[in-house]
Amino acid sequence: MTIDSRLHDDPLWFKDVVIYQLHVKTFFDSNDDGYGDFPGLTQKLDYIQELGVDCIWLLPFYPSPLKDDGYDISDYTAIHPLYGTMQDFRTFIKQAHKRGIRVITELVINHTSDQHKWFQEARKARKGSRKRKWYVWSDDNTKFPDARIIFLDSEKSNWTWDESAQQFYWHRFFHHQPDLNFDNPEVRKAMLRVMRFWLSIGVDGFRLDAIPYLFEREGTNCENLPETHALIKELRRELDKDYKNKLFLAEANQLPGDVIQYFGNSDECHMAYHFPLMPRIFMALHQENAHPIIDIMARTPHIPFDCQWAIFLRNHDELTLEMVTPDERDYMWKAYAAQERMRINLGIKRRLAPLVDNSMKQIELLNSILLSMPGTPIIYYGDEIGMGDNIYLGDRNSVRTPMQWSVDRNGGFSKAQFASLFAPPLMDPIWGYQALNVESQLLDKSSLLHWMKTIISLRQQHQVFGRGSFEFISSSNQKILAYIRSHEDENVLCLANLSRYPQFAELELSKFAGITPVEMFGQSAFHAITEEPYVITFGPHSFYWLLLKR
Repeated sequence: MTIDSRLHDDPLWFKDVVIYQLHVKTFFDSNDDGYGDFPGLTQKLDYIQELGVDCIWLLPFYPSPLKDDGYDISDYTAIHPLYGTMQDFRTFIKQAHKRGIRVITELVINHTSDQHKWFQEARKARKGSRKRKWYVWSDDNTKFPDARIIFLDSEKSNWTWDESAQQFYWHRFFHHQPDLNFDNPEVRKAMLRVMRFWLSIGVDGFRLDAIPYLFEREGTNCENLPETHALIKELRRELDKDYKNKLFLAEANQLPGDVIQYFGNSDECHMAYHFPLMPRIFMALHQENAHPIIDIMARTPHIPFDCQWAIFLRNHDELTLEMVTPDERDYMWKAYAAQERMRINLGIKRRLAPLVDNSMKQIELLNSILLSMPGTPIIYYGDEIGMGDNIYLGDRNSVRTPMQWSVDRNGGFSKAQFASLFAPPLMDPIWGYQALNVESQLLDKSSLLHWMKTIISLRQQHQVFGRGSFEFISSSNQKILAYIRSHEDENVLCLANLSRYPQFAELELSKFAGITPVEMFGQSAFHAITEEPYVITFGPHSFYWLLLKR
């Protein structure tokens, strides 16, 4: 079997996959040093394959001081020694491809670590020299006053004084992450070399981190500038010229009307995150009202047919509340983050299961929405077993604890001494590894893990979820979220009861009159659709996927 024999030759493969997001250090430790590594991840590929996902998104694994969990990169073309060697990475890629699993990595192009040799050379170089111009410098800290400060709870300015350089340097994130100067052609060429390096090893795509902030211009907010789009087009041309069926995924935490620019005319990014949808799904659940989801989707413009949204419920960051109103933010904090330590920046640092008080029905309901809404779904490692979080860990590390494999020492993650683990495994009575782990859920046919395997498998059997059109269905009950996914000759009616109580609804389905809906999980036929409103009842927090086929 050749490496790529199970990978379809399809330029639109990213529409059909389910993505599994993980950090190498959190997944499995093969050498018992307390950190997950690539050999350990390779050992667990069968688990990922059996879950049904066919694409892995890896968080940064490059050399780094790890002040920002690896997003502060000190060497773009190497592997952090804690995670293994370059040969370990090559083996991982080969074994993933052998199982039909693609791999997306991070291309953090906005900034580097202040320990990167480029920055060390720049700060020591003569003012105005070629090396100094690899970053953005100023003699005062008053330039670009309209640019917002992203991490308001930890940074007071986008400028930091450097004693060696005797100038201020620009950073949109933490002060230890200086922004690169993409007005410098040498910087652009260097990033192209980085991109080619990883493509030559076999990665299938890149998540382009923090791309709205690549350029700075006076009189603007320094976001989504024309120069940024010109640069992404340049990167895309290089990608398409020599590499087939590869992917750019835009990380732009903006409203859909702004994010759509990053698709260009199908000549920038293939995919982009739909950040504003995620908090509104939780808002709709807590309000027991479909309006927040309907409203944000109404404000979502159409995208090119060969592009795709990436959607998720939770990930490695906070549940961001940047793209909601102040009133909505206050509502979400009160609903889902009652304790101050559950909040960070403008968001909430909690995992999926704790957000819904470990309610199996709500976890299933939310995943049914995730896996049926338009876009490619991303599942965060551990959420398939309902892992919890540790809100007492600093920064956003509360949602980055070791994967819970078994009841063995350290949750089966590592045989290292407890004190040497990168973070303590969860040990509380509800979400601790003794009560919640992969091994026990594999033995329990009624577990969340088995349910996740079933629903992922069902989605993978129907291209309508990845490629189909999307249309809301009129419902007499605002607690019921109702929409149709359509692709070629297949139509699927997706229904979700957002209420904790039983409900019924009358749906406008007259254009499907004569069809008998079939529930897709159990293949049970429902009553036939007529010209009259279609009446259907729901249990608390229940959902249906109904196949409408003549």
